[in-house]
Amino acid sequence: MSLATAVAGFAVVAAALTVTPGLDTALVLRAALTGRRRDALATAAGIVAGLFVWGTAAAVGVSALLTASRLAHDVLRFAGAAWLLWLGARLLRRAVRGADAEVVGPGRSGGSAWRAVRTGLLTNLLNPKVGVSYVALLPQFVPPGSDPLAVGLLLAGVHGALSVAWFVLITLVASAFAAWLRRPAVARAVDGATGAVLVAFGARLALGR
Repeated sequence: MSLATAVAGFAVVAAALTVTPGLDTALVLRAALTGRRRDALATAAGIVAGLFVWGTAAAVGVSALLTASRLAHDVLRFAGAAWLLWLGARLLRRAVRGADAEVVGPGRSGGSAWRAVRTGLLTNLLNPKVGVSYVALLPQFVPPGSDPLAVGLLLAGVHGALSVAWFVLITLVASAFAAWLRRPAVARAVDGATGAVLVAFGARLALGR
């Protein structure tokens, strides 16, 4: 298998993973609907940075611990579940109490871009499913005799580029309806729906095996 064939094959798999609804899409979409375009893009940047971390970890074998060690997997799983439950609970609280409630994460009025980046990065890094997927997929697309770290970073870059394109598309579509979507009642509905999704993912992550 040549490097070009490996990259093309991985791009197909990564594209399917990218457009599949999940936590990353929910976070970026929520930021675009209730916050500012900058918040959505900053959240996407944090998510993409997490992909490079996982790509590096998979290439050097660090994330193999997630499949080889139940303890390592469970520690990351429970940390990720706690993070998602906390984020989801804050959004549900905002949805119930209205715009005056405190919010942490993307979409907060006056919030910094760094906060949105941090939310995206931590959500990605604390999701063991991303690590397991990378450690299972990346080795299959590393040509024999090539540098695993270099190829791992290259493939993570491919996944990152596809993710950026997808998140930009989501942000642009959401921005087109921003005036309507940012009405208080709609914004509370978006917060409630996103919060419920995050809580459901967190509960599933905590209770899963």
